[in-house]
Amino acid sequence: MPETKKQIILEYCRAKALERIGRKEIRALENELRARLGAKTSPSYIAGVLRAAGKNVEYYDRFTDPPIKEPYASRLRDLLEFHDLASAEASLRKLDEIYREYRDAADRAGMRWVRTLLQKGKLRASSLAANPRVNPQKRAEKAEIATWFRIWLETPDLFRDWLDLRKASEEFRRLFSP
Repeated sequence: MPETKKQIILEYCRAKALERIGRKEIRALENELRARLGAKTSPSYIAGVLRAAGKNVEYYDRFTDPPIKEPYASRLRDLLEFHDLASAEASLRKLDEIYREYRDAADRAGMRWVRTLLQKGKLRASSLAANPRVNPQKRAEKAEIATWFRIWLETPDLFRDWLDLRKASEEFRRLFSP
């Protein structure tokens, strides 16, 4: 059975006894994966695999998840989703609810972490929307989702009403109704 990217990444770290993984180690892993699989692997994917395995990763780019501190990490883990419009809406509504709780409790750190996640979502959705290798319908959906994130970031208090109006619009129904 062929090795997976994840297996190669973790085995490489064990073999090299890497304690701290920075940009240099990420590049070495990219080269290792290219040599063994013949495919390019993104640094953010490598960093994500290593963080999930509990490694000390000191690499950040616009696609890597921010290292959220407790107690926020447990509460916000896996809440940012935008596979499709429905998952994006559910994710935004849940994050909006949590943001309001943090705001009501004057928890600035919690508010900042929610905003950070939504900024990351906006960047990722925008990137997918601009990728010509992505199916045109999926690109349109990701562009719509990126707009949702942008509107929330600009006006969180108006977002819920805006989203309801947006989904009721003729343009939205024309673009996204089956």
